[in-house]
Amino acid sequence: MAEITCREALNQAMHEEMARDDRIFILGEDVGLYEGSFKVTKGLLARFGDRRVVDTPISEAGIVGLACGAAMIGLRPIAELMTVNFSIVAMDQIMNHVAVARYMFGGRVKVPLVIRAPGGAGHQLGAQHSHSLEPIFLHCPGLRVIVPSVPADAKGLLKSAIRSDDPIMFLEHEGIYGVKGEVPDGDYTIPLGVADIKRPGGDVTLITLSRMVYVCLEAAKQLAAAGIEAEVVDLRGLNPLDMVTVLDSVRKTRRAITVEESWLTGGWGGEVAARIMEEAFDSLDAPVLRVGCADVPMPYNKKLEKAAIPDVARVIARVREIV
Repeated sequence: MAEITCREALNQAMHEEMARDDRIFILGEDVGLYEGSFKVTKGLLARFGDRRVVDTPISEAGIVGLACGAAMIGLRPIAELMTVNFSIVAMDQIMNHVAVARYMFGGRVKVPLVIRAPGGAGHQLGAQHSHSLEPIFLHCPGLRVIVPSVPADAKGLLKSAIRSDDPIMFLEHEGIYGVKGEVPDGDYTIPLGVADIKRPGGDVTLITLSRMVYVCLEAAKQLAAAGIEAEVVDLRGLNPLDMVTVLDSVRKTRRAITVEESWLTGGWGGEVAARIMEEAFDSLDAPVLRVGCADVPMPYNKKLEKAAIPDVARVIARVREIV
């Protein structure tokens, strides 16, 4: 067991998987010589060469289209997009080709493609580099959506994603690349579509993922000092969506709040809240509440950006409404 950053955990996963399977290659803008915008691809070019670590032109549609074709003929590409906002430029490829090819060919082809994309706010990068677009990809059948929060999950989930025969959006938060945590030694994977209880509690369930896991854990710590025990459920992804873990927790605590960094209107929290109301209504002692990003393009101004993003105080205030 070693303590490393999320960035190092992701890097380890790619090093190990590329050494294990020579069909795996990575492509994207500045993934080779520059070693990635966030240095997640550090050392890959030096180790595996420029046939397996490919610096591409600035064309997200081209990156994803090339990766999709390579996956369909038996390779296992990892496509890195410099920011998740740029995935919108490649949305035709992602939604009309990557996600549906296996269905349109009756299962005769697979698309074992991982698209890695950093996102999230908090660094004053403006409205074109700062959003959390998980709900867009949730609304795309055929596409897996995986979102890690801690280093151990980042490594184990990425290795599972690379080995999967399904196309996967692997969404990383820029704000947690430097967060450290213990990661098991040796080869290990984490099953896709299995949530994790990051903190047990009996009074309210906080359902979250990505950087908001840390916000919820701090909120739970402060609530505990006031005698309120919050259970923090890290979904670790949205497709597959582990409602079994969510519902088990909600039936125990009888209260639920979703906490997401994506926009509140149309966010994934609304889907989870609806599922709870449909499948565990009789267990609830209060309405399911939601916390999410303000419905505005992400401001560049530091104070306005901070005001738009969910924080500990906002989570605590919502908890106090129902506990």
